[in-house]
Amino acid sequence: MDTGSPHEAGPDGPRGTIETAGGEPVWIALPPGLLRMRRLLLVVWLGLIALAAGLLPGLLAGPAWAAFALPPLALMAWGWVMIERNWRSWRYAERADDLLISRGVLWREETVVPYGRMQLVEVTSGPVERHFGLASVQLHTAAAATDATIPGLDPAEAERLRDRLTELGEARSAGL
Repeated sequence: MDTGSPHEAGPDGPRGTIETAGGEPVWIALPPGLLRMRRLLLVVWLGLIALAAGLLPGLLAGPAWAAFALPPLALMAWGWVMIERNWRSWRYAERADDLLISRGVLWREETVVPYGRMQLVEVTSGPVERHFGLASVQLHTAAAATDATIPGLDPAEAERLRDRLTELGEARSAGL
C-alpha cells in the first residue's frame, strides 16, 4: 500500500495535520538540511580517509600505491546516492490519535506512537545539527520498543511538534 510521496505536505504546508478526506495520513517529509549535513559529513570523513590512504603510500612507496585512495572515493560516490535515498524515505504524519513515523529503503519501517502512551517528548540538537540549523524530536513511551526519533527538523518545527505532542499526550492520558 503506497501512502503517498514522502514530500507531500498538507494543504496548509508542513503544519498540515490529521488526515485527508479519504482517510489517508498527511505525510510530512524531512527538510533538505539533513541531506546536506549528512553528505558533508560523508565527504569530510571519506575524503580524509582517501587522502591518507592515497597520499601517504604514494609519497612513501611510489605513485602506484596512490591507488589505495580509490576504494574510499568509490564508497563516497555510492554513499552520496544512498544517503539521499535514505533521506527521502523518512516522513511523519500526525493523526487524530497517534503519530506515524515511516522510514527505510529496503526494509520499510512504520512506527505508530499513540499520543496517550507518550511519556516524554524531547528536542535535541548536537553541535553539527545546530550548525546546520537542525534539531531532532525524540519520543519516549513506556515500551522501549516504541521509542521513536524524527531527525533533521527545523528547530521551530521541532518545538512546535514537541508542544503539540505534549499537549495531545496530556489530553489523551488524562482518561487513563
